[in-house]
Amino acid sequence: MSQPKEQTYSRRNYYIDKDFQNKFILKFCGLVALGAVVTMALLYLLARQATTVSIVHSRITVMTTADFLVPLMVQTVIIVTVVVSIAAAAVMLFVSHKIAGPLYRFKQTFKELASGNFSNQVRLRKGDQLVEVAGDFNHMIASVRGQLLATRSNIESARVDLDAISEFNVEDSKRHQFIALKKKVQDAEKAVNFFRT
Repeated sequence: MSQPKEQTYSRRNYYIDKDFQNKFILKFCGLVALGAVVTMALLYLLARQATTVSIVHSRITVMTTADFLVPLMVQTVIIVTVVVSIAAAAVMLFVSHKIAGPLYRFKQTFKELASGNFSNQVRLRKGDQLVEVAGDFNHMIASVRGQLLATRSNIESARVDLDAISEFNVEDSKRHQFIALKKKVQDAEKAVNFFRT
C-alpha cells in the first residue's frame, strides 16, 4: 500500500494583503532613499573644506571639492537609489509574501473557529514564516477538538441515562429537579453540537 503524498500549497497571488505588503515595501525603500540622502549630505559636508582644480572646456577651474562632486554624486546616488529600490521592492514583495500568506491563513482559520468549525487546521507552505506557530496552534485545535469530543460523548451518555429514567419513576419531591436536569443536558447538547469536529 503506497503512502499518501503530502499536499503542497502554492500561492499564485503574491499580493495577499496589499495594504500590509505595500507599507512593508515602502518603508524599506524609504530607508534606502534615506540612506542615499544621508550619504550625499555627509560627502558634501566632508568635501566642502577641500578644493579641487579641474579643467572644464579647456579652462582651469578652482572650486570646492563639494561643488565639483555634488553633480556627480546626485546623478550616481539617484541611479543607485532607483535600481536598489526596484530590487528591494521585488525582494520585499517575496519576503512579505511569506509573512502575509500565513497571516491570511490564520485569519481564515480564526473565522472558521468562530463559526464552530474545529475540523480544520492551519496549513502553511514549506519556507513560510510562522510554521512553528502554526504547529503549536494546530496542536491547540486538536486538543480542544479532543475535549469537545469527550464532552459530547459524556453529554450523550448522560442524555441516554436520563431518557432511560421515566419522569414518573422519580419521586414527586425530586421530579422538578429531574426535569431541570434534563433541560440542562438538552441545553448542553445544543451548545456542544454548535462545534464541528
